[in-house]
Amino acid sequence: MNNDTATPSRQMPKIAVVMGNTLAVIGLKQLLTAVMRGLKIQTFNNFDDFKKENPDGFFHFFVDFSIVLENMAFFYHQKKKTIVLMPSDDADKQLTGFHSVCVNVSEDKLVKSLLMLGQQGHPHGQLPVKNVEAEGNSSRLSDRETEVLALVAQGYINKEIADRLNIALSTVISHRKNITDKLGIKSVSALTIYAVMNGYVDINLIGS
Repeated sequence: MNNDTATPSRQMPKIAVVMGNTLAVIGLKQLLTAVMRGLKIQTFNNFDDFKKENPDGFFHFFVDFSIVLENMAFFYHQKKKTIVLMPSDDADKQLTGFHSVCVNVSEDKLVKSLLMLGQQGHPHGQLPVKNVEAEGNSSRLSDRETEVLALVAQGYINKEIADRLNIALSTVISHRKNITDKLGIKSVSALTIYAVMNGYVDINLIGS
């Protein structure tokens, strides 16, 4: 499988996702597309298809742990570009010299890991994430809406948000609808990414 997620552009950096599990590939591709807006995300179900696509043309590879092990001779010399998708966050099982992300975690924790890659960088430098505000809806959020958005991003449910802000539950629901309408973003994961990338919430408060 080999798909692009954006309009072709000679200047657009490319990211490769190499995993054998098609459903996992689709899910990770969606998250990466949200985090790294404006990039081309190409997906591959096996190493051979990936190798045929000129790996030097990719900014980074997100590669399943087992595929890295099976093709260590290649990936060892591409450590700075390779991000290993680990089945566990056990430090003893990490590959020395590689940056790793555990994929068997809750969605909010995975989102946090991907955002941290973009904000804090790694041995090859920062991932080329873009600020979402510049591309978003021109209708800006109100102060109260940004408060609600920040709490949504931190995992609070509507009733908890109402209690923390001392407002009615119906008001929280109304604010969430306004946020969705203004931003054109529906999923909690995408709202979380938006909130972090635009400074509405500290990344360390996500998935904690």
